Amino acid sequence: MNTLYIITGAAGHLGSTILRKLRRAGAAVRGLLLPDEQPPVPVREGEGRLAYIRGDVRDRASLRPLFEGTENRRVVVFHTAGIIDIADEITPSMAAVNVGGTRNVIALCRERENCRLVYVSSVHAIPEKDSLHVLEEVRHFSPDEVVGGYAKTKAAATQAVMDAAREGLDAVVVHPSGILGPYDSSRNHLVQLVSDYLHGRLPACVNGGYDFVDVRDVADGCLAAAEKGRSGECYILSNRHYEVKDVLGMVKKIEGGRRLPVLPMWMARAAAPAIGWAARRKKRRPLYTRYSLYTLQSNDRFSHDKATRELGYHPRDLYQTIADTIAWMLRRPVPSA
Repeated sequence: MNTLYIITGAAGHLGSTILRKLRRAGAAVRGLLLPDEQPPVPVREGEGRLAYIRGDVRDRASLRPLFEGTENRRVVVFHTAGIIDIADEITPSMAAVNVGGTRNVIALCRERENCRLVYVSSVHAIPEKDSLHVLEEVRHFSPDEVVGGYAKTKAAATQAVMDAAREGLDAVVVHPSGILGPYDSSRNHLVQLVSDYLHGRLPACVNGGYDFVDVRDVADGCLAAAEKGRSGECYILSNRHYEVKDVLGMVKKIEGGRRLPVLPMWMARAAAPAIGWAARRKKRRPLYTRYSLYTLQSNDRFSHDKATRELGYHPRDLYQTIADTIAWMLRRPVPSA
């Protein structure tokens, strides 16, 4: 039985990377775009295996064309659409997209017998423990057990997927850590960090870090989860901890850049309102918020052993990621793997 791959959030960083990989493999793909989004990969004249559908995950009726004519096909849905926000609180749009949109996708998947859902959650949906604990996959998610608006909406949406899986939906959950890499046209916060540093717009570095992973490795993990993942299971797609100053040091070594002051966390927290005000005054999105600074001090000891064991997941060194991200920004050739 031939397979149709559906990607929500097809213009996003991860969604577009999955789409690129599937297209190179000659797979049949339908990508969901918002009405004002540009296709991340153009459809060649006469090509019938890649199509885009305009819609919004908040509007269930607009999603139905994605599933038309799939009665005799295997359908794999990569639900990557979502609002990633480093604000402190849940916004109405974040809840409507991340939670309501996921419930709409679940409902449509449940209408079909031969449909597998790969839901892209986040490591932020996993309850944080103290720094002595290694964080592994869990089976229950609650907004009350995580910090920040984005994390709370991802926890609620992930639990909705897990509940549907227990009720019979063929669904797998993946939890990426902080995604970096080429092919970003959706204003990824970490890619913005690299870009702002390269263009002299980053005022300072902060003393903290996180688990950063290549978008292409996460895309490979999603594809492996579609084929090898066990229904009702979760898989962490992480890499390892990197200090922000070391990430910027890689950028400086590859492409150059000025030396930045490294702010201790207490100073960064005190300066965050002023830095945010200055960024908004210049009509730029602030990178240092209370929530992003909290994240850079949180426990990020994520284990991807389960994904390695069951999916064959192996993330690359971040230096290559940074080099390819810079090449993409400067429109140099980038390796496709």
